[in-house]
Amino acid sequence: MPPVARYGLEQARNQLPAIAASAHAGTSSIITRHGKPFAAVVPLEAMRGSQAAPGILVLRGMGKGLWGPDAAKTINKLRDEWGEA
Repeated sequence: MPPVARYGLEQARNQLPAIAASAHAGTSSIITRHGKPFAAVVPLEAMRGSQAAPGILVLRGMGKGLWGPDAAKTINKLRDEWGEA
């Protein structure tokens, strides 16, 4: 793993072109605020490798409980409601 440079927020602001050039060359940098990690400047390849396209499975369970304990009964009730006129 390549070394990670650390910069304070003000220092990073003043040296942004050099930090960007380092990232382009493959070196990551951590920007700190009050001594705590605040942001990271990483090579583009590192970012691309960490972001997988989300699949449909991320939606699994999103509608749980939406139709009550018996979804079929709730849907039939809604259909009947629209059928009465």
